Amino acid sequence: MNSGAARAAAERAARDSYGRLLSILSARTRDIALAEDALADAFESALESWPRTGVPDNPAAWLVTTARRKTLDVWRHDQVREAAAHTLHLLADEFTESEATGAVPDERLRLLFVCAHPAIDAAARTPLMLQTVLGLDVQRMAGAFLTAPATLGQRLVRAKARIRQAGIPFEFPEARELPDRLQDVLDGIYAAYGTGWDDVDGTDSTRRLSTEAIELGALLCRLMPSEPEPLGLLALMLFCEARTQARRDAAGAYVPLDAQDTSRWAMPMVAEAERALQHAATLSSPGPYQLEAAIQSAHTQRCLGAEVPAAALVTLYDGLLALRPGVGAQVSRCCAVARAEGAAAGLAALDALDAGMVAGYQPWWAARAHLLVETGRRGEARIAYQRAIGLAAQPQVRAHLARMAAAAA
Repeated sequence: MNSGAARAAAERAARDSYGRLLSILSARTRDIALAEDALADAFESALESWPRTGVPDNPAAWLVTTARRKTLDVWRHDQVREAAAHTLHLLADEFTESEATGAVPDERLRLLFVCAHPAIDAAARTPLMLQTVLGLDVQRMAGAFLTAPATLGQRLVRAKARIRQAGIPFEFPEARELPDRLQDVLDGIYAAYGTGWDDVDGTDSTRRLSTEAIELGALLCRLMPSEPEPLGLLALMLFCEARTQARRDAAGAYVPLDAQDTSRWAMPMVAEAERALQHAATLSSPGPYQLEAAIQSAHTQRCLGAEVPAAALVTLYDGLLALRPGVGAQVSRCCAVARAEGAAAGLAALDALDAGMVAGYQPWWAARAHLLVETGRRGEARIAYQRAIGLAAQPQVRAHLARMAAAAA
């Protein structure tokens, strides 16, 4: 086998199995940084040996076994950890191929709960989850957390050291500890989904993130069947995911929700989302993810011809903001006000938001541009569109905004 094919096989294993493999290793070593280093070494070994020996039948099992041997080598040379190395030998004997192929999927959830431990800096929890369980690099995450890559990297290094030094147990929290950790785990899963969803171009890497986030959400629902918020999060992700194929037209151009061809929506997924949301409602404990899912449900019904009263959407956003204020929800509420009370009212609501908070927020500029057009202020609209274009990260979104700006001329 040539080196190119071996590299492709290793990269495919990384895409498909990184989070699961790192979770398995971390659960055994109790040291995330050590597990990351060992897994990186295993991938290097694969690139060296697979061109000569061929890709193994189970690449994930080969990688995790190789990584585990490397952790043993590290610990064997550390006299302080001699006893721990002996324990790891025993654990290594318990390893079976089924671990690497997904028979123990909750190892990823276990690691998410470890990253949500209250002893870890709150600002580091979600990025730590994204890096360790989902394999996102610091450079890619930094913008989403409005933090310089070097600062975020240092924060993550400290968090991993804290896990090791504090002896944080790699286990699911007790029932009384769930409220303190569950929200962080939900936020980590949703941040992973959002990273994939925001990439309108839909690369293999970002689609994997979205798919794995939905899988983790479903696992969390099964792990905690009496908790409504995991169901709300799962419903929210499914509502969004059902529209994936309609977000671009036949020519590849970005299509906003209101203009999408609903025949391209995955209706079985919409139905699954509705079932999850209805199940959450029976548990009689409303939360922000349930409300976000309810908003998505309302948008879905409206686009299918079952118009939801515009005032009802405003009420849903009011409820969401009461539970969890955020700039995204505030801007979306302003758009709902525009539907309920007219473009002028929506524009006034947008302009009433804190200027410092929205100055660099692309959806605010795009919404404002749209409402300026509707109120006849086309000159101001073109300026707002240019600002929105400058802030848009995705080429397809920029192109869509450029078309809107041209139409406003």
